[in-house]
Amino acid sequence: MTEIFSSERIRFTEVSERLIPDYLRMVNDYENVNIYLGSAQDSYTEEDEVRWVREKLDGNAAVFSMMEKETGDFIGNIELMDVADGQGELGIALSAEKQNRGYGTEAIRALTSYAAQRMGVRRIFLRADPRNLRALHVYGKCGFREYDRTEKDVYMELIPVR
Repeated sequence: MTEIFSSERIRFTEVSERLIPDYLRMVNDYENVNIYLGSAQDSYTEEDEVRWVREKLDGNAAVFSMMEKETGDFIGNIELMDVADGQGELGIALSAEKQNRGYGTEAIRALTSYAAQRMGVRRIFLRADPRNLRALHVYGKCGFREYDRTEKDVYMELIPVR
């Protein structure tokens, strides 16, 4: 897996078919991850994940698998989706075993810096489930500010420092 960039404890790599077992464990964990994905799909198959990886690689998407530097363990995935006109939408999912260890904060800060400095992104926005209080706290810590809210979603944005 090719490393694209890194932070203190995380290697950000290309997504890889070799990580599909890790992806499946994460996205099929309904209680800790899937419930917040905003997808109508409750479970994913190996075929779903192979298709997802190939689409992302073929499309040169700004999606990265996060690997723990110390152990090589899979942490999760982070993505800047639909990048156009200097802006993109942030998406992040961490495996349950790696939650509550500061990886989300570190990953978001690293990606927003990478996006501003290397991709020329001037605005990053996201949509979060209002029940996901832990994620909303992390987004706020990383400088995101709420600009709209519905029953289903909290909308936040960040203007990264270049």
